[in-house]
Amino acid sequence: MAAEAAPFHADIAHGPETGAAFWVHADDGVRIRVGIWPKDDASGTVILLPGRTEYIEKYGIFAAGMAERGFATLAIDWRGQGLAQRMLADARIGHVNEFRDFQRDLRAALDLAEAHQLPRPWHLLGHSMGGAIGLRAVMEGVPVTSCAFSGPMWDILLAAPMRPLISVLTGVARRIGRDNGLAPTTEAIPYVISAEFEGNSLTNDPEMYQMIRDQLGACPDLCLGGPSMRWLSEALRDCKALAARPSPDMPCLTFLGSDESIVSPAAIHDRMGRWPRGRLEIVPTGRHEVLMDAPAMRNGVMDKMAAHFSAAS
Repeated sequence: MAAEAAPFHADIAHGPETGAAFWVHADDGVRIRVGIWPKDDASGTVILLPGRTEYIEKYGIFAAGMAERGFATLAIDWRGQGLAQRMLADARIGHVNEFRDFQRDLRAALDLAEAHQLPRPWHLLGHSMGGAIGLRAVMEGVPVTSCAFSGPMWDILLAAPMRPLISVLTGVARRIGRDNGLAPTTEAIPYVISAEFEGNSLTNDPEMYQMIRDQLGACPDLCLGGPSMRWLSEALRDCKALAARPSPDMPCLTFLGSDESIVSPAAIHDRMGRWPRGRLEIVPTGRHEVLMDAPAMRNGVMDKMAAHFSAAS
């Protein structure tokens, strides 16, 4: 049966005209949204795994850049964010029951890629939270030829005293059934709405920052605030489990901004230091979202990424 068409806001995505979105269901029944930007005669497809709070339309500019470099793109609205099914009555809070549930979403998205005959080879790109999901996926045999990561969440950057405190707080919240509340220090409105551009942790480019704000203003249903206590507990648990495993035998290119302040640079250096077919690229002055920065930075990253994917094909 053909997947049902889903809303897709092409006017705010600024991507290739081929863009479309579809509803698909994970094997536990949760409905997610998958976006595709097909390309005639593409030399492969980028399977894009966005970060927490993100949504398909945010990556229209990326899809356009990769199309120029010869690739089709698929992107996912994970459960609990974008226009996918939200997991709590308070839809402003990002939530997941178990981090492995995101693997269900990825499998459903790849079924759609197969049904639409998106050109192979497929290459995985994981940003931030998508980096944790993508690392587990490549460790467990997802059918991609190579992988790349941008500011991957292989651990969360926390002050040393915070880690045991968070462990206690999230543990107590789970035991008393209150772990669907907001994690400490977070709020229920999107970061880009509450934080001014000056001093933000995402990008150096005011135009990209404003574009994201405009997207959320045009489509408030895309908005997502802070994570739940459960999400935070599950994220830290999954990062710890993944850190104990060896790197997969797959070509890997990882980008880390020199001014990263959200995910742990130490965890990224550790992982890439023991990835035999991996390479770590430090992006000077880059913050958390090097793909959402000024044209010179994001084009440089996409050039290296496209060359990496092409070499692995």
